[in-house]
Amino acid sequence: MSLNKVMVIGRLGRDPDLKYTQAGAPVCTLSVATDESYTDNSGQKVEKAEWHRIVVFQKAAENCSQYLAKGSLVFVEGSLQTRKWKDQQGQERYVTEIKAHRVQFLDRKADGNGQSGGQGSRGRQGQRQGQPPTGYEDLGPAFPSETSSMDDIPF
Repeated sequence: MSLNKVMVIGRLGRDPDLKYTQAGAPVCTLSVATDESYTDNSGQKVEKAEWHRIVVFQKAAENCSQYLAKGSLVFVEGSLQTRKWKDQQGQERYVTEIKAHRVQFLDRKADGNGQSGGQGSRGRQGQRQGQPPTGYEDLGPAFPSETSSMDDIPF
């Protein structure tokens, strides 16, 4: 018996990259950051970001491309996969990525103008500087290091 399951909550580091296979199937690549903070041996707080390459297929790929932008908060559930190929110089290359089975958009729902609540360029159109968009739902911090109250959680 084996299990290959990954769950990640984080923010996009850049806009989604939508491409199509030779057969015409949509494939979207996301770059998602998660963070971790801890106190080192000298008592200094250390914050570290981990970047995850995520691949989304079919209709979900098109949805990600249409509704997500740099800064969008997402929950991704999938599995790890490693691909191998030869580059132009004939060298074998490998990449390990998350093959998404489900992508849930955690920012607020799109408003009547089709704008999302993401923090990227697409989500900020028409909003006043420093003001949240109309109907904005505050989902709290995206990462544990963004709040001190998370330090009390016993895990």
